[in-house]
Amino acid sequence: MKYDVIVLGSGPGGYVTAIRAAQLGLKTAVVERESLGGICLNWGCIPTKALLKSANVFEYINHAEDYGIKVGAPKADFNGMVTRSRDVAEGMSKGVQFLLKKNKVDVIMGNGKLMPGRKLEVTAADGGKQVLEGDHIIVATGARSRELPSLKQNGKTVIGYREALTLKTQPRRMVVVGSGAIGVEFAYFYNAIGTEVTVVEYLPSIVPVEDADVSKQLERSFKKQGIKIMTSAEVTAVEDVKSGVSVTVKTKKGEKKIEADLVLSAVGVIANIEGIGLEEVGIASDRGKILVDDFYKTNIPGYYAIGDCVPGPALAHVASAEGILCVEKIAGQQVEPIDYTNIPGCTYCFPEVASVGMTEQAAKEKGIEVKVGKFPFSASGKASASGHKDGFVKLIFDAKYGELLGGHMIGANVTEMVAELVAVRRLETTGHELIKTIHPHPTLSEAVMEAAAAAYDEVIHL
Repeated sequence: MKYDVIVLGSGPGGYVTAIRAAQLGLKTAVVERESLGGICLNWGCIPTKALLKSANVFEYINHAEDYGIKVGAPKADFNGMVTRSRDVAEGMSKGVQFLLKKNKVDVIMGNGKLMPGRKLEVTAADGGKQVLEGDHIIVATGARSRELPSLKQNGKTVIGYREALTLKTQPRRMVVVGSGAIGVEFAYFYNAIGTEVTVVEYLPSIVPVEDADVSKQLERSFKKQGIKIMTSAEVTAVEDVKSGVSVTVKTKKGEKKIEADLVLSAVGVIANIEGIGLEEVGIASDRGKILVDDFYKTNIPGYYAIGDCVPGPALAHVASAEGILCVEKIAGQQVEPIDYTNIPGCTYCFPEVASVGMTEQAAKEKGIEVKVGKFPFSASGKASASGHKDGFVKLIFDAKYGELLGGHMIGANVTEMVAELVAVRRLETTGHELIKTIHPHPTLSEAVMEAAAAAYDEVIHL
């Protein structure tokens, strides 16, 4: 079978790439070994957000009296939450199936392996094989949970994110190793529904890629919620015991033992590039990632790669953008490389975290003179009315030119606010222009305008 474009993998990089290619008039096929929508839709972004919403609702009910509402004592139905999460993921997967069919993309289920001569061998579940030919083959195989030598996952007492989404019973005690997005989202969810949670982070602060002020605020908020935080700490051993597991944690003050039902390993992801034919075709990789140029060409003509299996941020929206750019370039459109300095990052624990661009420390390390403005949600009328006053918006401007170098937010719904800052940076809007952009009142987004005003000593409500 001959195609213009074959996409290997149907995650948010793969299926979006395939649909855009079809829109551009290219005969397209997508090859998937498991479920349409990939990890993000089936085992990542979507089902975790469904669980987090259940936790949000549970917390609202627990604090109903704060809003003048009296209800009986609520009880978390753990299995009901998991079932809802799986139903949401299944519905979204069917949605992807519909979109691919609507755009006349051929879906071929099975394990794909690259072959020389712009070919792809697909092995179906029943062992049957077929060979596809494509003028352009795009690898979008994504990533999986990374394992540490001292923390081997067994699916029972030491688990990854997939098992954390589908546990049969709610654990009483859980140790979460790693405090990136996956770690803190699961820590928040399980703590909110009554599990005793301890977060162990190797680096000196949680959510270590974020601005230092955001990390400190999230740690304060988590501790207030009852989550135990151990930073500058390393899990050196996990031993099965009668009650579950005994976790040995090395800290600056010596070793500490923690008893728990299970350990969730959330120490990042590793690209799925083994066994897909890279060596046979001669495609270059380095440090577990496929090497590509600005338009996602590999070193072998006709083969491309996008998403978590190439260097860059392992984020769903980045994979989608890379795939769209890749096929638009293939179709002969005039396109520009992605600006990787302007990629928003979002973490959906509570309070939420969202950011784009440089942290204050990074800007200063580059020798840039900065103006920094910070506006706390405790001074926001909308935040007070909603009952969620923890957090702030922090903006970093170039003092000389007024360029927005970075924006960092922590608080309720900030993941819905960060796109404004991405647009501001792309359009090279200055701090003064942002101050003069009228924001509606009362909204949380006013904090963006107020933070800009704070940087230039013009803030009104502080």
